[in-house]
Amino acid sequence: MTHKAQRRPISLALQGGGSHGAFTWGVLDALLEDERIVIEAISGTSAGAMNAAMLLSGHARGGVQGAREALERFWLTVGGYANLSPVRRTWLDQWMGNWNLDHSPLSQWSGMVRQMVSPYQGNPLNIDPLRAVLEQQLDIEALRACDSMDIFVAATNVRTGRARVFDKTDISLEALLASACLPYLSQAVEIDGCDYWDGGYMGNPAIWPLIYHARTNDVVLVQINPLERDEVPKTPAEISNRLDEIAFNSSLMHEMRAIAFVQRLLERGALQGPLASHYRSMRMHMIADPDGMRAVGISSKMNAHAPFIAHLKEMGRACALQWLEAHFNSLGRHSTLDIRASFL
Repeated sequence: MTHKAQRRPISLALQGGGSHGAFTWGVLDALLEDERIVIEAISGTSAGAMNAAMLLSGHARGGVQGAREALERFWLTVGGYANLSPVRRTWLDQWMGNWNLDHSPLSQWSGMVRQMVSPYQGNPLNIDPLRAVLEQQLDIEALRACDSMDIFVAATNVRTGRARVFDKTDISLEALLASACLPYLSQAVEIDGCDYWDGGYMGNPAIWPLIYHARTNDVVLVQINPLERDEVPKTPAEISNRLDEIAFNSSLMHEMRAIAFVQRLLERGALQGPLASHYRSMRMHMIADPDGMRAVGISSKMNAHAPFIAHLKEMGRACALQWLEAHFNSLGRHSTLDIRASFL
């Protein structure tokens, strides 16, 4: 057993990104497996919110092993549903090891339909397979009762354009569905008379709840949306996908810039007296595989077939294990993410 003095508390910031959230599953699996790590709080959006909710629900019922099992059960179920979908990679893509759906005829057709038919027209009964999975697997009461860690889930208010962050006092199945509600795929989710879309538009993920409410100053961002792309998108689908990627990274860029600004003021001693007590010097870290995520392609976010889910999980586990080997001893001491180099 790891000596308690060696254990390091962290909070986690989990991005959304469709099936790419399985990469985060792999990261979480490795972090949970490491007895030296104590997760105090998680802020998640979309797929990141699903990962956070499953982790807390499972942890409340069965500790670390319960959390790992809950995450595995969720992603295997998602992969099982996707295996029934007719939207698949072409045989050539499979032979070439390409995980994208760019060449799938049904994927192209559904993309065109989305441009002409809204979810209110094409899915009037508002059938959502994700709701069924959450209803079957998520113990929302156990999640709310989990006293070992906090959770924060972001959604975007459709009318005001502002982010709403749900915590354990008001989190619900509806809040999780709102956090993952892509407006061209699903009808807006109504909560307390307000309609919500995917939280990624205003917080992917929201980091400020971890600054204001988490005890630890160590925030580990699990990034699944690459900031940079080598190629200029040329086709309508590529352009649309890249615009979504930029939009879903914009809020993170703004928050990182604000954190860097405060860090700079604190380093220079520019904040003095009572004013300084309102600010914290956060130690920022990031687990990411930008080259690997760029290689799988943007359209693969809609590919949730079991082999791809397994591939992403192993990518995430390997990345987290490498990060732990390189940076564990920095936790509680200093940042390992150079915000200015990566985000400014």
